[in-house]
Amino acid sequence: MAKQNPFKYFKTSPEVIRLAVMMYVRFPLSLRNVEDLLHERGIDISYEAVRFWWNRFGPLFAANIRRKRIQSLRAWSNHKWHLDEMYVKINGEIHYLWRAVDHEREVLEALVTKLRDKQAALKLLKKLMRRYGKPEIVVTDKLKSYGAAFRELGLTGHECEGRWINNRVENSHQPLR
Repeated sequence: MAKQNPFKYFKTSPEVIRLAVMMYVRFPLSLRNVEDLLHERGIDISYEAVRFWWNRFGPLFAANIRRKRIQSLRAWSNHKWHLDEMYVKINGEIHYLWRAVDHEREVLEALVTKLRDKQAALKLLKKLMRRYGKPEIVVTDKLKSYGAAFRELGLTGHECEGRWINNRVENSHQPLR
């Protein structure tokens, strides 16, 4: 079965829609600024159309970009990983959110467990290695569970020293538009 064209019932060309959405997402512009910039280029649309397109096509474009980026980074995503865990409350119970981020702050994997132990670290590492292969360097905080998991898997290249060395994964949870 052929994929349905997402732009099928729109009068505006897909190039204009993609340009408007990418201008809004990529640069710190308001919807009205995007409308003004496109008007200067001879494209007459309203800011509400840009908002509608962003809501409708934003996730589609993001998925395509992420898919292409992962395919191009398959060879490079194992360069350097940053691992971290933090506690979160889910229905009043404390759980641990384990996350892995690559050297470009792209979230590779996330995992929620009830315990913060070697088994949880092993689960995260096995999941990562199945998808991305063996890493060259892994940066963590000084949690002993990581060291035990690395010894069991036979991984080398573990860095956990320095005050700000794992800051990349600590800041990756900040919201972006």
